[in-house]
Amino acid sequence: MKKAILSLVLFVLIVACGGVKKTQEALNSGNYYRAINTSIRNLADNKTKKSNQPYIQLLEEAFNKNTQRELDHISFLQKEGNPANYDAIYNSYTQLKQAQERIRPLLPLYLVEEGRDANFSFNNYDNEILVAKENLSNYLYDNASILLQNATFKEDYRNAYRDFAYLNELSPGYLDAKIKMEEALSKGQDYVKVQVVNETEQIVPIRLEEELLNFNTYGLDDQWTQYHTNPISDITYDYEMQVAFRAINISPEQVQEKQVIKEKQIKDGYEVLLDDNGRAIKDSLGNEIKIDRFRTVSCNYYEFTQLKTAQVSGNVSYVDLRRQQQVNTYPLSSEFIFEHVYAHYNGDKRALDANLVPLVNQVAVPFPTNEQMVYDAGEDLKLKLKDIVVRQRFR
Repeated sequence: MKKAILSLVLFVLIVACGGVKKTQEALNSGNYYRAINTSIRNLADNKTKKSNQPYIQLLEEAFNKNTQRELDHISFLQKEGNPANYDAIYNSYTQLKQAQERIRPLLPLYLVEEGRDANFSFNNYDNEILVAKENLSNYLYDNASILLQNATFKEDYRNAYRDFAYLNELSPGYLDAKIKMEEALSKGQDYVKVQVVNETEQIVPIRLEEELLNFNTYGLDDQWTQYHTNPISDITYDYEMQVAFRAINISPEQVQEKQVIKEKQIKDGYEVLLDDNGRAIKDSLGNEIKIDRFRTVSCNYYEFTQLKTAQVSGNVSYVDLRRQQQVNTYPLSSEFIFEHVYAHYNGDKRALDANLVPLVNQVAVPFPTNEQMVYDAGEDLKLKLKDIVVRQRFR
């Protein structure tokens, strides 16, 4: 028991020392955020724990070095005078404030060996954050507005949208940023009109066509692509998606018959065991010894299999309407097999195997119509079409 306790104590010490060592390595390599995060996490559990004393020293050093590095970096960015630096400046001030807010609830942190409280030089960055936020908001709005006004390609509109979206997150209700963001979204989207082409001699069920073209069921998360099954007149479409049925093959209705003679030995009562003189043999208690009596039974087993298949094949093509060029094509095929098995028998049912008995309780059923067969094959087509739509990227 003592050995087990000692082993546990040693394990805890090794783990603790390993955590301190890794935190020290993070500090030495300039990864101050990691050192701060690890120290705060351990001290939040128990800041007075003796084994957590090293984390107080590490936190103090990492925080002060990180603060100085961030302030030096901000000073450099400000001197550079590039408006593109506003985002980095804003984020640096915000992170400095957040680090302070995470440490503040832990204070005071007492260093036992040095007999003092850990020293953290906290500053009020609110004014700096507000100024940086205003500068960044102005920059984002101006930059995105210029992008939106001078956009040539879809990606220009999308970059404008991202800037407006960030601005809306940073400063909700900023001027007309929301309206311009929606404009950038609309102009940055690829519009695809969808057409179903039936080049077969079979009828494609209307229900299948509607379900294939119901893009709401596909769970698409691509905000930059809109599929329209009913084209809108005032939209200039970028692409056309053609779902073409090239062949629909439906087999004749078939009934396959199989006949088997089944035989089995079954128990059919019992008989008394007799000796050579025809007298009953008895056991030690005087009871007659009885043995099972078997006999062979047989029956004719007739199995019928109703079979009908449908194969649907085609392809999905994407056409660039501006260039009048095909950009991608994907094969599309599916097969549905209707199979129903039932059976009859003539003779002793007990001769049948256990797996055959349920079949004799089945009867023939009507074959599905050709239209139903095509629709059932379409269940697999919907999954394949969804995969194509999800994989397709225009840029």
